[in-house]
Amino acid sequence: MANHKSALKRVRQTEVRTERNRAEKSRMKTIRKKALAAIASGDKDAAAKAASAFSSVVDKAAKRNLIHPNKAANLKSKTAKALASIA
Repeated sequence: MANHKSALKRVRQTEVRTERNRAEKSRMKTIRKKALAAIASGDKDAAAKAASAFSSVVDKAAKRNLIHPNKAANLKSKTAKALASIA
């Protein structure tokens, strides 16, 4: 365990950041499930709104380095492709 005051602070900061990142990733996954459920239901308006919300959350996660930018692009692409399939 850390012995210095600064090292103890770094441990505390890491714990807070880890918890915040975990919550944000969980939120992103939940919104993705809601978007895919809306797409599966076939309601185009609701699906478009859900996909738009998901894209926004994914972009923010990539900007904050929670996920890799390429992963964000892949997730958005899959969602857009699924949304286009109900057109």
